[in-house]
Amino acid sequence: MSIKQAYNSWASQYDTNKNRTRDLEAVALRNTLASIPFETCLEIGCGTGKNTEWLVRKAMHVTAVDLSEKMLEWARKKVHSNKVEFVQADITKEWGFTQQQYDLVSFSLVLEHIENLHHIFKEAASALNPDGHIYIGELHPFKQYNGTKARFDTEEEGRQEVECYTHNISDFVQIAKHHRLKLLDLNEYFDNHDRTSIPRILTLLLQKV
Repeated sequence: MSIKQAYNSWASQYDTNKNRTRDLEAVALRNTLASIPFETCLEIGCGTGKNTEWLVRKAMHVTAVDLSEKMLEWARKKVHSNKVEFVQADITKEWGFTQQQYDLVSFSLVLEHIENLHHIFKEAASALNPDGHIYIGELHPFKQYNGTKARFDTEEEGRQEVECYTHNISDFVQIAKHHRLKLLDLNEYFDNHDRTSIPRILTLLLQKV
């Protein structure tokens, strides 16, 4: 099952399934971006709109992009704002969906599904205004080392695991540096704030230099 097919199958239950990764990343995004001003936002991996709802309250315009048309259907039902434009696109190809420069590019639980980060960081940097920011919220690689990955259950086919790639923390930092993106902040989020456990979410805040 391709990544697109997997998320199309997951879409109808994505918001209602128990999903600690989804919920904690939403908290992480809000914490990280609370003090960051932005008028225009390119949201990569908007899914069902769990973060879009919050982003449109801060921005004047949000371009919300996802690979899955079914995820976008749910997002359109959830987010009713003339400040958001939903776009279906494959970010592993050329980013023809960007019609302007943005103050913020956000990635939420997306990059674990991407093998070639250099292409993604290059396109994201090109889409940013000078001094613009990139937010990245990902399943922590420590979780991946232990075998955790995006997965969901269906009545027809049972448990489905989505294709994933492990990127180390240094991979994100070094590739960002290669594309003239400066690391401003790095944080880790733990289940139930238990810092003796393996962190669940990794966040990075980058700035174009």
